[in-house]
Amino acid sequence: MSARTGWLIAAVAALTAGSAWAQKPGGILKIQHMDTPPSASIHEEATVSVAVPFMGLYNNLVLFDQQVAKNSFDSIVPELATKWTWSSDGKQLAFTLRQDVKWHDGRPFTAKDVACTFDMLMGGEGKLRRNPRAAWYGNVEKVVTDGDSAVTFHLKERQPSLLALLASGYSPIYPCHVSGADMRRRPIGTGPFKLAEFKMNESIKLVRNPDYWKPGRPYLDGIEYTIIANRSTRMLSFASGKFDMTFPTDLTVPLHKDMKKEAPHVVCTMRDTGVSTNLIVNREVPPFDDPRIRRALALTLDRQAFIDILAEGEASIGGAMLPPPAGVWGMPGEMTRAIVGYGNVEANREQARQLMREAGFAADKRLKVKVSTRNIATFRDPATILIDHLKHIWVDGELEVIDTAVYYSRVFKKDYVVALNLTGSAVDDPDVTFFEGYACGSLRNYNHYCDADLTKLIQAQSGEVDQAKRRQIVWAADRKLQEDIARPIIMHGRAAGCWQPYVKGVVLHTNSIYNGWRFEDVWLDK
Repeated sequence: MSARTGWLIAAVAALTAGSAWAQKPGGILKIQHMDTPPSASIHEEATVSVAVPFMGLYNNLVLFDQQVAKNSFDSIVPELATKWTWSSDGKQLAFTLRQDVKWHDGRPFTAKDVACTFDMLMGGEGKLRRNPRAAWYGNVEKVVTDGDSAVTFHLKERQPSLLALLASGYSPIYPCHVSGADMRRRPIGTGPFKLAEFKMNESIKLVRNPDYWKPGRPYLDGIEYTIIANRSTRMLSFASGKFDMTFPTDLTVPLHKDMKKEAPHVVCTMRDTGVSTNLIVNREVPPFDDPRIRRALALTLDRQAFIDILAEGEASIGGAMLPPPAGVWGMPGEMTRAIVGYGNVEANREQARQLMREAGFAADKRLKVKVSTRNIATFRDPATILIDHLKHIWVDGELEVIDTAVYYSRVFKKDYVVALNLTGSAVDDPDVTFFEGYACGSLRNYNHYCDADLTKLIQAQSGEVDQAKRRQIVWAADRKLQEDIARPIIMHGRAAGCWQPYVKGVVLHTNSIYNGWRFEDVWLDK
């Protein structure tokens, strides 16, 4: 085949696929943001409020393909790595790295930066101020460099899912030469965008990285995130055309329906978020150190009422793992319904009242408690329903709303008694959900649940290469978590994001809200 023929074939293929030539460079993408992120340091935070605006600053070794809606092993693509190989025993994962990459300040990216990043995540020298996902890497023994362009992860035991953990938006590579304090407010990355401005309670502005290692990317000149605390204001301003895109998880099922009526021309994607609404109880604070009271709180929950009120019936009931069909690892419905507390609500509440009587409470001797939650609507709304449900078992809850910048610090330090929380799983994989949320000592194990039998199950599933066998172990672990009232799961949510029709190249991921915000392929057709 001649060079000219090959060029023509490639040109036709490009045109058929939507044509890279059709993309128009330039323009500022204007996106709404619901609250002020606590910092720009993705590795130190645990909220989508950080992942969305700052993921574009960074790169990973590997990444979930931004143009494939569902995250899976099949959608993992190279980024700072050009290729990877597993050793025959599954205990070494070796990466070959790109050699043409520079940090935003012009210094070269090398294997040393990869080693420094994971040294921090594993608690070594230069460790992070806080480390929400340290438990992800508990099986990593060491990360060894081979010159500037190769690095190998040495594992204590086989862990097939490690590659998926590395592909999350929560797994960027940090520069060795930039301090932790600077990464919180003046971060340096290798990504398609650079930070221009970060104003608390106002805005976050990114500008195009002219030296990005991927030719022709990004298309946008920049992205502006405007912080608007009131959700009604956000919806009205987007529908009127003042913004190009809503915050990507901002619309509940009812709001999505309203938006399609008010602005039928806009493009929206409703999908499972990989986020559970759950109840966390500080089991070290009396009287909640009494397991009878913790069980009573779980038994009074009417999960279907939450779903009907908040999602018009479209959310899902499940355990810790995202339930099917969206989730790969969640328990089947018949298994979930058989768990204590998931059945007849009135019978459950009568059992709960009996437990409360045994603990010394009654209709004329009520328990008063603050119910803490984050000060955004997706937390406040279910917290209000929770308080109503607690009244059925003689618990009077007072709502305490906490700004995002403070909320996660509070729950990390166990500075709460009862809280209505939302927990997202960055990847639909048990190693993420179990190690991060339920492993003994994990920072995101907010209520210090720790059980030796569960630990054995978590470790067993992590090393299992047979997916069918692994799923059986995962179901056993998830069932135990629900029966132990570790962190009662109320529901798994759905949400939509919307954008104006002239915004092109947007793909919202369908099973996680944390991994799809590189935005290097987005362009404006106007």
